Order: sequence, then structure tokens, then C-alpha cells
Amino acid sequence: MTVLKELLSHLRKVKFTFLLLLVVSLSSVLLFFLMYGSTQNETYEISVFEISPKTIRSPKTIEDTEKTELERVRAEQAVPNSYRFSEDIMKNRQAILGSIFNAVSDVKLETKDDLDLTSGKQIKLLQKKLQGLENEETFLLVTDDQLKQLLAAEQIDLNNLQELLTLVVGRELAIPFKVEQVPMHRYEVERRIRQTNTLPRDLHDIALSLGRMAVVETEVIDEALTAKNQADARAAVESIRILQGQVIVREGQLIDRDVYHQLQLSGVLTNQSSLKPTLGIMLFVLFVSGLITIHFGKSKREETFKKKALVIFYIILLLAVVLMKIVSYIDHEFDVLIAFLFPTALVPMLIKLLINERSAVLATIITSATAGIMLQEGLAAIMQMEVALYILFGGIVSIYLLSEHGRRSTILQTSLGVAVSNIMFIIFYLLMTQTSYTTPELIFYAVAAISSGLLSGALTMGLLPFFESSFGLLSNMRLVELSNPNHPLLKKILVETPGTYHHSIMVANLADAACEAIGANGLLARVGSYYHDIGKTIHPGFFIENQHNGRNLHDALTPEKSRDMIIAHAEDGAKMLETHRMPKELVAIARQHHGTSSVRFFYMKAKESNPDVNENDFRYPGPKPQTKENAVIMIADSVEAAVRSMKEPTPEKISALVKGIVRGKVEDDQFDECDLSLKEIKQVKISINETLNGIFHNRIEYPQ
Repeated sequence: MTVLKELLSHLRKVKFTFLLLLVVSLSSVLLFFLMYGSTQNETYEISVFEISPKTIRSPKTIEDTEKTELERVRAEQAVPNSYRFSEDIMKNRQAILGSIFNAVSDVKLETKDDLDLTSGKQIKLLQKKLQGLENEETFLLVTDDQLKQLLAAEQIDLNNLQELLTLVVGRELAIPFKVEQVPMHRYEVERRIRQTNTLPRDLHDIALSLGRMAVVETEVIDEALTAKNQADARAAVESIRILQGQVIVREGQLIDRDVYHQLQLSGVLTNQSSLKPTLGIMLFVLFVSGLITIHFGKSKREETFKKKALVIFYIILLLAVVLMKIVSYIDHEFDVLIAFLFPTALVPMLIKLLINERSAVLATIITSATAGIMLQEGLAAIMQMEVALYILFGGIVSIYLLSEHGRRSTILQTSLGVAVSNIMFIIFYLLMTQTSYTTPELIFYAVAAISSGLLSGALTMGLLPFFESSFGLLSNMRLVELSNPNHPLLKKILVETPGTYHHSIMVANLADAACEAIGANGLLARVGSYYHDIGKTIHPGFFIENQHNGRNLHDALTPEKSRDMIIAHAEDGAKMLETHRMPKELVAIARQHHGTSSVRFFYMKAKESNPDVNENDFRYPGPKPQTKENAVIMIADSVEAAVRSMKEPTPEKISALVKGIVRGKVEDDQFDECDLSLKEIKQVKISINETLNGIFHNRIEYPQ
């Protein structure tokens, strides 16, 4: 603790901006190393066709792209072709038949008068006219002999043959059928042709050949629809994933190539260490450090307080992270989630009591996010969300429940409220997991929730005095303890100087209300007022409020001696408070509540006998008030003493008196060393007037 105090004394000499960068940088490095390893998955040195040394689960959900693509190709290939019926096929085949017979008729007509024309030349001429059909299957299967027979046939027989083929082929091609059904329909065409007796014998075979070859499938592959069905089949195949927590291989199982491939994808092999988690932690720490830098950089508090608050903030945060580290080491040894034992409200309660509520909210968010990362079971994708929410809700509840005064009883009540909040969240967690739990597990989670809340309160009360003494902080809880009338010094004032005690209570009421009106620390002003005149207990009879027998001890003293007795009470009180190791803020109030103002009554009395007396010899040594609270107590002290001596005080008299006293303090430059503005001085006057009017109001005159 001595080392810490020496370090703090050196830090007071450092500029806040430099200290902020230094503390944030060093703490960020420490935070990184504390968090490092929490995101590193356990790896294994395994080869193909070895026996697995233990059951290995996937630490993350990842897609097996190779297997997924293989399954999609299989699904695509399994899709049958889609067909559509085409009426154009019938028309096309009939047109081909028509083209053949038209070409035969044309050749016969063109060569009927040519006496030298041979059958060979006719066939060549006919083939030339049919040149456009050379790619058609029907034409290719017509032999030269058949062409010769067609050229030799009578025109009427050709017409009958064409009409027959057109009718029979058209009837069959009007029916939808696929390629595998073509033989059946060709047989039907042949049957119908054979039943016809109108054809000459020599054309019968040609009719069968042309009719058979003219029949083709009428349902053709629909390329667009087939492609669409294949695409739908691919899309219907879900990605093959290795799920987070899925068992890849069990202990004692042979690791084949497929299992080894899954181990590679999951990144659990020794040669697969990744920098991604490390970079992620670095980014998280930078983000947290940036938030803290902005938070304290924009604070409007005085520099000394900000320095202490910054160091306290990081000490508590790192203390919590160390505690998380300890929990993470032993977490894997249990089947239950022992992270629920973590004291959820420790960080926010300490920081709210030592710094302020705004800092406590920031600390709660950072702590919950850090815990989610560090207290994960190794199977969470990013963080253990239930742990993060558990700490977040517990911390927020504690901030709302914890009173600003921070009495020990209030901390206990808050910890009980946090325990209730923890139980509610754990019930939510158990219900949402939809898992069956044994009775011992349910008992553990209930005990963990209650223990977390109570441990938060116990650690807060245990650590609070350490921070207060080490950093010289005066928390609200400490102020409330000092305001207890049973405190030895307050009892001393009450017993030895009852008039001063009553005066102090009145000053406390005035100062508290006035400080609250200008946003200063009303509780500090109240408690400081209780002790500000404790120096009067050394010579109580020399102060008018403690003189009850009508005898004034100053009547027997010179003005200079009376001056010394009066002025001494400020420094005497400060020394008494220092002797009893009271907070330095209360010591400062006792020393500064008169500033460098003069003891005017005895100055005027001395001036009657010595006109050349120096007024500065009748002034308090100071220093002048250094804070708003000290300045307000100075005003309240002077006003209360003056109003007490008024006869029949009225609101108008009180207002004029307050206005005159404050003007005198301002003109005497008593507020030059504190940051009390003229606007705030006006608000102080208004508040004091309202409080005094409430005290010295007109009472009803009761009949006798």
C-alpha cells in the first residue's frame, strides 16, 4: 500500500493526457495477454489411419464445401430430362414427304419429252432437286432403286401414295411420345399401310420404307426446363456442415481420410494454428481501450480526480479479468457452467461507489463482453452469450439498485437484488436450452446465482476500504458513516459544545441544499459542516453559541487575545481531524471555511483604542475555499450565525442579509480560488433563502 501511495504521489505531477495514454497502453497489453489463450482451440497432432487418443468435437460450425459440391453434382445428374410435345414435327415430316413427291413429279414433267434421257440421268436430276433434304434421315434412307421406282410409277399412284403417307404419318405424329416409343408407332404405320390395297405392288415396299422412316419422337428435350430443374435440384441440396460441438471422432476410433478431412476443416490439427483469433482479441482490446480513452478524455471532472478514477477503473477491470482467468482454468473440470459463480455486480458496484454511475455502466458492458470471450467452453462461435448476458444484467441491476449513499446495508440489499436477478436469468437459461437437468445440477445453478450476488456485495465491502485508503478517496458510503451521530468526534461536539453542534446542523442543512442546487456534492457539504467547527471544542466558552450564563469571556480579554482565540479554532479543528485520520476533504473544510476573512468585531474594537491597527492582522490565515463545497459552507456558516442574531426575522430581512453577506465575501475576494461562478452564487443565495424561510416561518399564535 505504501508503494501504491508513492506511485500516486508521482502520478500527481504527470499531465493527465500523458497518464491516460500510458495507463491505457500498459493496461491494454496486460489485458491482451490475460485474454490470449481463451480463444485458442485445443489442437491435436494426428495423422491418417491412426487411432484417436480422445473424443474430438468441432469447435465451430463450418461448411464442407467439397462434399457439398459433390452432393450437388449428384443431385443435378439425377434430374431426368424434361420433354415438351412439338406439333411442328408432324408438319415438318409431312413437308419432307411432300418435298420428295413434288420433286419426283417435277423431274417426270421436265423429262417426258427428252428421248435421249436415261434413268440414271433422271435419278441424278432428282437427287439434285432433293439436295436440300440431304441431311434428313428419311431422305438418306431412300435408295436409288426406290427413286427409280418412284420415277417409273404413274402420277396417280404417286398421288395416292403421298396421300396415304401424309394421312398415316400425320395421325401417328399427332400423338406425344418419346424416342423409346418410336418403334411402336412405326409398327402402327406399317400396319396401316399393309392394310391398304390401293397401291401397286412395286410401290408397296417404298411406302413402308418412307412411312417407317418418317416417324420420329414428337416429345423433344426442353433444355430450359431441364436446366431449371437441375438448378433447383442443386439449390435443394443443403450445405453439408460440421456443426459446433459435433463429435468428429470418438476415442479409440480409426481416423480415415474422411474423418481426417473433417478434422482439417475444423482446424483442430496442430499444424493449423490460425492468427485470426489473436487478431480478433487485439481488435477487441483496441476497441475497449478506445472507449475508455474517450470516456475519461471527455470527463469534465478535475484532473486529480480523473487521474485517480482512471487508475481505479483499470485496477478493478484487470482484477475482474484475473478472476475470469482463474475461473476459465477450472471450468473444464466440471460438467456444469461454473462461470455462473462469477460475482456479476462486483465491478459496477465498486466503480459506482468510487467513481460514478456513468463509469459503472461502461465497466459493466466491458466486463460482460470480456467474460463472454474468456469464460466460453471452447464450443462458442464468438463468445459464451449466456455468460455475457448474465453478467450484463446482474451489473445493470446493481447500478439501479445501489443507492448513491452506499451504506453497507444498502450494498447488502443490492447484492440480494442481484441474486434474485441472477436466479431469474438462470431460469431463463435453463428453459431456453430445452435440456433435461438432474436435481444436483439445478441445485448448483440456484446456489451459484445466490452466491454470485452475495459474493459481489461481500467483495465490494471488503475492497472498498482498500481503494479509499490507497487513493485517498472519500466515497459516499464513508461520508454516511462519518455522519453517524455516534461518531466520537460528533459526540464530542454535542457534549462539549451543544450550541456549536446545533449551529453545525443548521449550516449542514443550508449547505446541503445549496450544493444540490448547483450540482456540487451535497453529502460532502453536509458532513463537512458537521465537523467544520470542531476546533471550538478546545475553548468552547469563547464562542457565543456556547455561552449560556450571560457571561462573555471576551470582556476580560484584549481584542488581540480574543482574535487569537477565535481565529485559532479553524486550524485547531483541522489538526484535530488530521490527528483522527479524517478524510482530507473534511480537514480542508475545517481549515478553509473562513478563508482569509477578517474577525471584524474585534478589529473594530481594537481600532477604538488604536486607529492605526492593521486589518490584515485580524484575518484568518486561510487558505481561501478551494472547492465549491467549501465556498458554500463559508456562506452558510456566516449566514446562519447572522440570522440567529436577528430579531423577528422576515423573508425580506433574511434575503437582504444573505445578499449582503454574499456581496461582502465576493468583494473580499474569498471565492477567487474556487470555480464558483456568479450564476451559481445566485443559485446558492436562492437556495439558502428558501431554506431559511422554511426554518424561520411565521407561526400561528395559539389562544391561551
